[in-house]
Amino acid sequence: MPDSVFIALTFASAIGAGLMAGVYFAFSAMVMPGLRRLEPADATRAMQAINVALMNAWFLAVFMGSAAFSLLSVVLSFVRWGNDEAVYLLVAGLLFLGGSLGLTAGYHIPRNNALLALDADGPEVPEVWRRFDSEWTSWNHVRAVASLAATILFIAGIAAA
Repeated sequence: MPDSVFIALTFASAIGAGLMAGVYFAFSAMVMPGLRRLEPADATRAMQAINVALMNAWFLAVFMGSAAFSLLSVVLSFVRWGNDEAVYLLVAGLLFLGGSLGLTAGYHIPRNNALLALDADGPEVPEVWRRFDSEWTSWNHVRAVASLAATILFIAGIAAA
């Protein structure tokens, strides 16, 4: 594979991981703290609306595209094994796949779906919201850090090539 193709694919991986790091950071730094200022029923309604709005072509293209490029980076790491950049690609790809895609699919989506099914005016909402906010946000921090670390490692892979 020509170096220019490798660099373009790795750059796309870095951009995708960086965009997702920004999304997760925005949730951790602004969205969730903003929702905490609301009453639990209103915060629940707002998060329900956010989770519905999130399912759009722009977000899904970046999220799924980033995962696809990260998987490709893992494959490329084996193709380029023995070169300095291979370990960066492998670790970055696996970190993004586990820390972003894996956490989202295995942890965040099930909780988002459970919150979506909740009646925001129900008596259990204050406790459910408090637990959702605390647990969801804590693991969102992990997604942000994993995606940022993957971004840095993808860039390091380009630099090492």
